[in-house]
Amino acid sequence: MNDLTGFQRDLLYVISGFDRPSGQAIKEELETDYESEINHGRLYPNLDTVVNKDLVEKGELDRRTNYYAITEAGEDQLHERREWEDQYVEF
Repeated sequence: MNDLTGFQRDLLYVISGFDRPSGQAIKEELETDYESEINHGRLYPNLDTVVNKDLVEKGELDRRTNYYAITEAGEDQLHERREWEDQYVEF
């Protein structure tokens, strides 16, 4: 997870919170949290990066729409990150 950008980590968190979201659904969710527009030139290359690192699976919902799903390796990375964060932050 150390080689991911903050945006790529956010992608993992958002994708893990949904059941096979489309790129558009991920974009809309991130825009809510970021309070700004996320363009395709930022979103899709970063999605491709996490897919290429086998942290996210990409598949087809239909001919025009892809879905994204967290992989076991992606879940492991999120758990490891959470454990690391818990060392420093208490709620």
